[in-house]
Amino acid sequence: MDVRSRPGRRVGGDPMAEKRKVTNLLGLAVLAYLSRGPMHPYELSRTLRDNDDTRSIRFTHGSLYSVVRQLARAGYIVETETVRDSRRPERTLYAITEAGKRELHDWLRDLVETPVEEYPHFLAALSLIAAIPPGEAVSLLATRVARLEQRRDENRALVDATLAKGVHPLFLVEEDYRLAMIEAEIAFIERLIRRITDPDTGWERAWAAFHEGAAQAQETERRNA
Repeated sequence: MDVRSRPGRRVGGDPMAEKRKVTNLLGLAVLAYLSRGPMHPYELSRTLRDNDDTRSIRFTHGSLYSVVRQLARAGYIVETETVRDSRRPERTLYAITEAGKRELHDWLRDLVETPVEEYPHFLAALSLIAAIPPGEAVSLLATRVARLEQRRDENRALVDATLAKGVHPLFLVEEDYRLAMIEAEIAFIERLIRRITDPDTGWERAWAAFHEGAAQAQETERRNA
């Protein structure tokens, strides 16, 4: 059955547009790990960190407990027991419910199949990059490429080291995606630099003239003030 025709989804619409009871992606991770078995929040936090999920999902101790409470209120997880240990405070174990399992699968299906508009900081910067002179823009872009190349090399080393430990590539697919995005961004920036600096068709001359004209207009306005 197509996800858009499932009960509770708007047929023909964007399934991500439907309001979820819990929207924080940390909630998705919690549901995924609880589908393996009951855990308490401290164990969930440790599991997220041990699996390096902090590279994909931001969370703090407080935000994790907040999401756990939201999931419980939504009926996606339920308390199963309280573990008492003289060396540690009481810890409440949570288990995923049948509703939680359905939500986990529906949420994942939506995220995988439906592109959504995201708002990266670099995209915002590009939309406003004409506000700085072309020479400075090219220098900054070149620095970004160097830093991206360093990040790419570090990520590759991390992937290689993890694979060498016997981890199946399936559990590193997000790192493959991250590397692909880095490579794509490097290629885009290098192409953009060429479009700016090409001696025959580059944008640099017109871009610089725009800034010179703006500076002259400001100077004239200052003198006439």
